[in-house]
Amino acid sequence: MNTDTMRTPYPAVILAGGQGQRMGHVDKGLMVLGDKPLLAHVIARVAPQCTALAISANGDVARYGRFDLPVLPDPVLGQLGPLVGVLAAMIWAEEQGERAVYTLPNDTPFLPRDLLAHLAGDPRHPTMAQTPDHMHPTCALWPVALREPLEEALNKGVRKLRAFAADHGGATVQFSDEAAFFNVNTPQDMAQAEAMLRA
Repeated sequence: MNTDTMRTPYPAVILAGGQGQRMGHVDKGLMVLGDKPLLAHVIARVAPQCTALAISANGDVARYGRFDLPVLPDPVLGQLGPLVGVLAAMIWAEEQGERAVYTLPNDTPFLPRDLLAHLAGDPRHPTMAQTPDHMHPTCALWPVALREPLEEALNKGVRKLRAFAADHGGATVQFSDEAAFFNVNTPQDMAQAEAMLRA
């Protein structure tokens, strides 16, 4: 895939609502990789690719003040996982009159610079990134028209991104570079990310 930065016609939301259990219950996006927070690396990768950018997170929004981006709280209470962050993204995008919105994880600092353009093929259906060894369901494009079905699914106990996407005509886009989707879940992962950054 081409690594040149490509801007697409939709906004994006970085999902930062995870509990960081394997990192000692810390806010992973604020952990420092190299000389800046993980979240800053993700922003640097995706901001040039989209029309607008926001962060989905709960708690004190002041901790994200340095990034100068809107912070979207979960619209449904109770640790419901990344799907509720997707719902927050849909609501935010709908308020701006957008047809679709991207979501990205806050702990994947090496995302492709053309990621969003390749996910943008059909804004009528969920589209997720896939590499040879893994599906990456948080790296996705979501139709805003699925807001109400997503609310209903959450109320019925659906929690898996892939399950919801599959129920609504979900598709995947293939990427060859597995390392570009490396995500930081443990202290060992952070050490590996530091090595990748130096390289």
